[in-house]
Amino acid sequence: MPNAASDTERRSRIADALHRAGLDAVVCALPKHVLLLSGYWPVVGTAVAVATREGATGLLAPEDELALARQGRATELASFATGSLHDLRTAASAVQEPLRACLKRLGVSAARVGFEGGEAVQGASYAAMHLYASGMRDILAHAAPQASLIAADAVLAGLCAVLTARERAMVAMACEIAAAMFHQAPNRIRPGVTEPGVAAWLRPLLSYLAPGSARADGFVYCMTGAHAAQAGAAYARSRADRAVAPADTVLVHCNSYLDGFWTDITRTFSAGVPGRRLRAMYRAILDARDAALATLRPGARAVDADRAARSVLERCGFGSEFTHSTGHGVGFGAIDHNAIPRLHPRSDDVLEAGMVFNVEPAIYLDGVCGIRHCDVVALEHSGPRVLTPFQATLDDLIICPE
Repeated sequence: MPNAASDTERRSRIADALHRAGLDAVVCALPKHVLLLSGYWPVVGTAVAVATREGATGLLAPEDELALARQGRATELASFATGSLHDLRTAASAVQEPLRACLKRLGVSAARVGFEGGEAVQGASYAAMHLYASGMRDILAHAAPQASLIAADAVLAGLCAVLTARERAMVAMACEIAAAMFHQAPNRIRPGVTEPGVAAWLRPLLSYLAPGSARADGFVYCMTGAHAAQAGAAYARSRADRAVAPADTVLVHCNSYLDGFWTDITRTFSAGVPGRRLRAMYRAILDARDAALATLRPGARAVDADRAARSVLERCGFGSEFTHSTGHGVGFGAIDHNAIPRLHPRSDDVLEAGMVFNVEPAIYLDGVCGIRHCDVVALEHSGPRVLTPFQATLDDLIICPE
């Protein structure tokens, strides 16, 4: 597995971005941004990372995460306790003094310091997560009263949009684990098996199939038949009152992670040989995917990828049934429709080598069925590299129970 400590490319990019933004340092507490700055993905969300334009990185981790935190690339690592049987306090009060000391050691106590100032989407790293949110500004104001505090959300979004070679390798590994899981799906998709029965059987494979030392897991949902037509909503939901029926479309959606790097993958299987209309829908979606991929190159506009996919579906008579954008950034997050690059009809994003995103054309026929094919794509200087090339044809997606 690629070592976080060796990712000098990320350290250099952070320093360059801070220099361009006129910042001396940036302080982050959202787990995805702590991962970005330090190479460590926090478990419960109380860790804080500091990066300077000189290339130094400070990481403050709760005591029970310290062994994991050492796997990152922090040049300054310290721990803190959020409470004990002798002390009851909040994480904000516990981290304040260690943060003050860290900023002083890094020489940025009276500098121009960026912080997370706006709304954000954060993938769940544990069953319960602590988010400092707007409290982070107050923590910084007490820890570094002489610093100039500046919202750095745009800087962080830009840094998350282009992944380093190591980070792309981590996403690729996460996709390989998910691929092994998806290859097992036909063994479980049978008439009479409930949607949760399919999803619950598949999800543990995300951990079982991962390298032994990795933090790997994720979320898997199954939506069948008419229920799959609702998969265009902001969330997926497997329902116990719905079971696979002959000739159903069976939409399996997966957001998995490997040490903080996420996937966003969907395959829609056909439980039996599809009829003429269903075949036309599959063909339209797969052609839309190919049309979008054909537009992808460094310097291209993200809106052109959306237009290419949407045009195919419109030409095939399914334009109004494609109800969301063609894609969004993936890697430091799973489902964030504002993650750059946004393959959206109104996007002004320009594609760059190193970007990782999904391409997810879909058709949702209300009350009938839903089909979505969602791939993860890494953009290289030579063009797109599909990190999820499995089950890419209609024949691959047809399941004929014995």
